[in-house]
Amino acid sequence: MKKLVLSLLTVAGLSFAASAQTNKPVIFGVKAGVAFPNMTISSGNASVSFDAKTSYYVGGTAEFVLSDVISIQPGLTFINKGTKLASGDIDFEDNDINTTEEATLNFKYLELPVNLLANFKVGSAGKVFLGAGPYFAYALSANVKYGSIKEDIKFGEAESEFKRTDFGLNFLAGYQLNNGFNIHAGYGLGLSSIADTDLSDDITFKNKVFSVGVGFSF
Repeated sequence: MKKLVLSLLTVAGLSFAASAQTNKPVIFGVKAGVAFPNMTISSGNASVSFDAKTSYYVGGTAEFVLSDVISIQPGLTFINKGTKLASGDIDFEDNDINTTEEATLNFKYLELPVNLLANFKVGSAGKVFLGAGPYFAYALSANVKYGSIKEDIKFGEAESEFKRTDFGLNFLAGYQLNNGFNIHAGYGLGLSSIADTDLSDDITFKNKVFSVGVGFSF
């Protein structure tokens, strides 16, 4: 995990150095929007995706221009992830997850993405951008709501507890006007299980999130 964080910071540092050498500006920006996160729960070869919930995100970016087309964009985002669980039983061969009523899992993360962007001018009004890259996230808090009851989710290494850290891949696309305003959409694919390895005989929980939003670059 430490290697992943160091790699993200190294990429950001190298992009800053490249930007300085080419005398091109560092472009700062803000973004916010609506997120539709859910989780995939797997055991062995079986996998189930639960219903998405409606959430939000807000954050900032710093874009380091490497050429007319290529740039690197690290950022810092506060995002609410999780999923909705419907009442019923989920059967993974010998492993069962039982829910007696509808519930919502809420995980509040501080996320550090580092995306490689490709920028293409479209006419004289603006540009289209496409990007992808890794992210590292740290859970600030989490809870589960069912009916009128709300319970905090514990983090740790014990059985039935969750991990604070998460990492995966980002994919994004958008359109930006010359004045800096942009609209964008993204998809985050969690690669690590946020559940402890001893939870329910190695059943894994992985985050997924689709998002749409607006931003402004200065």
